[in-house]
Amino acid sequence: MDWNKAIAYGQLVNAAYDVVAGEAPATAGYEVVATIYANDLATDASRQRGQPVAIVAIGLIQQAQASGDVVIAIRGTEGIKEWVQDAKFLMRQFTPVAGAGETEDGFTDVYHSMKVGEGAGAATVVKWLGEHQWRRPTTSLTICGHSLGGALATLLALDLAANAEAAFQNPIVYTYASPRTGDEQFIAKYNQLVATTNRLVDNADLVPQLPSDPPYKHVGEAIKMDSFTLIPPRIRLQPNPVCWHIMSSYLYLMSLELGGPPIPPKPECAPGDVLPGLLEQLKEKLRSTDKLADEFTTHPLRKMGGK
Repeated sequence: MDWNKAIAYGQLVNAAYDVVAGEAPATAGYEVVATIYANDLATDASRQRGQPVAIVAIGLIQQAQASGDVVIAIRGTEGIKEWVQDAKFLMRQFTPVAGAGETEDGFTDVYHSMKVGEGAGAATVVKWLGEHQWRRPTTSLTICGHSLGGALATLLALDLAANAEAAFQNPIVYTYASPRTGDEQFIAKYNQLVATTNRLVDNADLVPQLPSDPPYKHVGEAIKMDSFTLIPPRIRLQPNPVCWHIMSSYLYLMSLELGGPPIPPKPECAPGDVLPGLLEQLKEKLRSTDKLADEFTTHPLRKMGGK
């Protein structure tokens, strides 16, 4: 995998988050062609609490001004804690593709609500791509997404590979912190039709471990990064589940993997001086383990061959 490309597409995902914040997308070298809207948190969790389902900007369609590469960047949800804590992670048939098995119902609800533009005439992403009059030739299609956006990117990639016009049937996929999306049948169909998936995962991030396996599986192979390691001891981010998951932290870890100037994490997620304290905790655990081993070795039952 090309780390430069992974970082570049991750920055485009950040631009999709900027739209939500009301800021101008930072898309140097790209033209923003359209905005994708979807139901916000259209999951069992939100419906059960009686919360209204709002239509929000969830992604951007952009085109590289030099190469013609079309990029679909999909953000995660601001309510990540809600669906992680409350969702039942039920399954339903993924109907856009025959024989594609079952997918998580909340992610699938959001996917079915995805439209390019707002209003009654808004088209699905698959239909819009084929109908849009592009200002420059389309040379390739890349889909990238973070968190829930990674699951949506996975569903979109399979839908496009099976149902889009020829120019868009071979998407390249980059996902960051994506949860599991479907069952074994879905994974088999996806891996059969989608040739290139780069699934980036931080070893400490909890979201890629959801929903549970089985029945849910991941597409492709994980490209792993480390927020921390015990041997050798190394702390790259604050030991905080939010810091392990957010897109800016993934960009920071990718820049370290690339070996160039690091892209700074959020100040509150910078590693700081947490290592000495964590090392002391580790030493204490090792001392406790050694003490337990000594007690086990000298215990009378041990000397007698007892269990």
